[in-house]
Amino acid sequence: MSPKASPSPTASWLVDNGPKELELLFRTIIYHPATPILITDSDRNYREASAGAGKLLGLPRAKIIGRQLDDFTPPAFRPKVSQLWQAFLERGEQVGTLRLVGSDGILREVEYTAKGNVLPVRHVLVLREKTDSAEVKSEAPSWVQDYALYLLDAEGRLAAWYSGAARIYGYQAEEVIGQQASFLYPDDNLARFKLQEELNRIAAEGHMGTEGWQVKSDGSRFWANSITMALKDASGEMQGFARVVRDFTDRHEKDEKLRRSRARLRPIPLQAAVAGIVSGEFDDIPEVNDAFLDLVGYSREDLASGRLQWPDLTPPEYTPLDELAHEEGLRFGACTPYEKKLIRKDGALIPVQIATAVLKLSPFRWITFVQDLRERDRLESVEDEEPDLKQDYEEIVGSSAALKRVLQQTEMVAPTDATVLILGETGTGKELIARAVHRLSPRKNLPFISLNCAAIPTGLLESELFGYERGAFTGALSQKVGRFEMAHRGTLFLDEVGDIPLDLQPKLLRALQEKSFERLGGTKTIPIDVRLVAATNRNLAQMMGDKLFRSDLYYRLKVFPITAPPLRDRPDDIPILARYFTKKYAAKMNRQIENIPSETMRALVSWNWPGNIRELENFIERAVILSQGRSLRAPLAEIRQDAQESASGATLEQVEREHIVRVLRECGGVVTTAATRLGLHRSTLNAMMRKLGISRDDL
Repeated sequence: MSPKASPSPTASWLVDNGPKELELLFRTIIYHPATPILITDSDRNYREASAGAGKLLGLPRAKIIGRQLDDFTPPAFRPKVSQLWQAFLERGEQVGTLRLVGSDGILREVEYTAKGNVLPVRHVLVLREKTDSAEVKSEAPSWVQDYALYLLDAEGRLAAWYSGAARIYGYQAEEVIGQQASFLYPDDNLARFKLQEELNRIAAEGHMGTEGWQVKSDGSRFWANSITMALKDASGEMQGFARVVRDFTDRHEKDEKLRRSRARLRPIPLQAAVAGIVSGEFDDIPEVNDAFLDLVGYSREDLASGRLQWPDLTPPEYTPLDELAHEEGLRFGACTPYEKKLIRKDGALIPVQIATAVLKLSPFRWITFVQDLRERDRLESVEDEEPDLKQDYEEIVGSSAALKRVLQQTEMVAPTDATVLILGETGTGKELIARAVHRLSPRKNLPFISLNCAAIPTGLLESELFGYERGAFTGALSQKVGRFEMAHRGTLFLDEVGDIPLDLQPKLLRALQEKSFERLGGTKTIPIDVRLVAATNRNLAQMMGDKLFRSDLYYRLKVFPITAPPLRDRPDDIPILARYFTKKYAAKMNRQIENIPSETMRALVSWNWPGNIRELENFIERAVILSQGRSLRAPLAEIRQDAQESASGATLEQVEREHIVRVLRECGGVVTTAATRLGLHRSTLNAMMRKLGISRDDL
C-alpha cells in the first residue's frame, strides 16, 4: 500500500526520510523476540532476524541478514518457493509450510505466516517448526504476527499509513491520511489532548512507549503497545514521529502476572557483589568488562572471534523474563532489575541479577549490569523470607511499580563505581535518588558533596568545582578547595548538570576521564577518586543537537541513566505521600491531624501535579497551616478550578494557549526556558505563540 503524501509542510522530509527511520525503529522491536521472525524485501533478501530465527537456523543474526530465503531451502524446493512467493506478493498475506535447512544440515518442516508491506517492500515472516500431527498445535501470538507502522507529522496528523496498520485497525490509507491520530483513541473528549500530551513528551525525551486501549474501524478495542520516536532533521528541527503499534490483547495480562510473580529482589552483600558490565548494539556485544568475562568463563579472544553471543547465555526457561525486560526498556528506558541464570562456557548455571538500560533507541544500543548472586545464595538459609526493598531511602515514599523500578535500579547500580545520570522533571526527587545511590554504595561513610550548577553564577562555577590558588584572580586572598577535591573517595552530585556552560564542559570531561585536575591559577595536578552522580530536568539529547551540550560529555555521564517518574505517572503514591507530608508538617507545627477527608483525597489524586512531589508537599504544608481541627482542611479550589477548566468544553486550542501562557509567566517570559519546560524547540514554541496569538501583553 502506498501512503499518500501529507499536506504538512514537512511532508517532503517525511517522505524521503520517514520510512528509513521507521525501519530502524522496527528493527529494534523485531530483533529480540524468541519467536522466529524475519523481515524480507520483495526479492526474498533478509533485512532483519529475531533471536528466535537465529536459533532456528543455527546462525547468529548478523549471518542471516543479507542472505536470501533460497539459501536455506533445498535446491529441489526452490521452484516451489518462487511460486509461493509470487502468490504472496500478489495477495499480501499467506500461510503455509516451507522446508528449511539450518547450519546443522538438518531439513526442517517449518510453518510460516507472511504479512506484506508493513513498510514499502518490507514483509514479515513468522516461522514455527512443524510438530507431529499428534501434538497440539500452538499458533504464534498475535503481537508477533503483524505490525501497524505509520508516520505522524509534527502536529500529530497521519502522514503515512502502511498495510500492517490497515490490517490491524481496518482503515485504508485514503481514509486516514491528514487526520489527527486521536481518532484511534477510545475517549473522544480527551483523546486529542492525550495525544498532544504524548507527542510533547516524546519531542522532549526522544522516544516513549505506552500501552492502552485503542479502537478499530468496526468499533472494537484492542490493547495497543505503541513505541513512538521523534524525528528531527540535521538541524534538530522537529519533523514528525515514527510509531510502531502491536496488538498486545493476548499478552498484557500475562505480562502483569509475570511482573507480579517475578521474584522480589533480595539484598546483595556489598563485599560479595561483583558487577559485570556489558554494552552492545542489537545482539552484538563488543564491550564487556573483565568481571563479566570471569563470571561467564569466556576470554577476550572468544569475544573478538564472535564466540560470545548474548542470546546463547540465557537458558530457555528465562526467555519470558528477558522479553518482558526488553519491552520495559522500550517503554521506560530501563527494565526493572530481575534475577535469572546465565550459562557459563563450561555449561554451568550462574545465578545473577540483571538490569538493562537503553542508551539509544535507533540504532538500538544498550548497557547491562550483572550482579553475581552465588555468594548471597550461599549465605542465605532456606528459612529466610524474601525481604522488601531496602529501607534506606530517607524521604522517598511510595509503593507504585514506577517507583519500585527506580529504587531497584538504584540498588543495582549503587555498589558499582559507574556514573549515574538521573533524569526527570523538576520536583521528582532526583537528589533523594542521588543520596540513596551514595548510601547504598561502598563509599557510604565517605563524603557526599552536592552542587547545584544552576544556582552558581557562570563565572564562579569553575572555581566552585575545581577550587583556586591564592592570587589566581583579584580577590583570591587564600587558597580554596573545590567540590571535586572535597568529594575525594566519596560521591560528587552535580544537580542541573545541563546548566554547565559550554566552555567549562571540556574541563569537566577531562577531570572525569583523567581522574585529576588543576585548581584555577595552579599548575599542580591533583589526583581524585570520585564517584559522579549527575541530574538534570533538561533534554540533554536535544541540547546536544542544538550544540549547547558536548556529545562526549553526554555519553560520559549517561553510563547508567535512571529516570525519576513524574507524579502523574504514579497516582497510586499520592495518598501515601499526602499522609506522609501531613504527619511531617503536623508534627513540625504541633498540630493533631488524624484524617484526610475522602473528598480531599479524590481531588489530590485527580490533579496532575505539574510541579510533581514538590508541588504536592507545598500544597499539603499550606493545608496543615489552614487546618484547625483533627481533619485536614485543604484549599481544594486551587486545584479544582484548574482541573474543571481543563475538563470543560474549552477547545484544544484554548487549553494549549492557557497552558503556554501560564508556563511563560512562570518562566518570567523567557521563551527558551519555557520551551525547555514544554519539551519543545524554541522556534516551535515561537511558531505556536504566533498561531495562538500570544504576545507580551498576555504575560
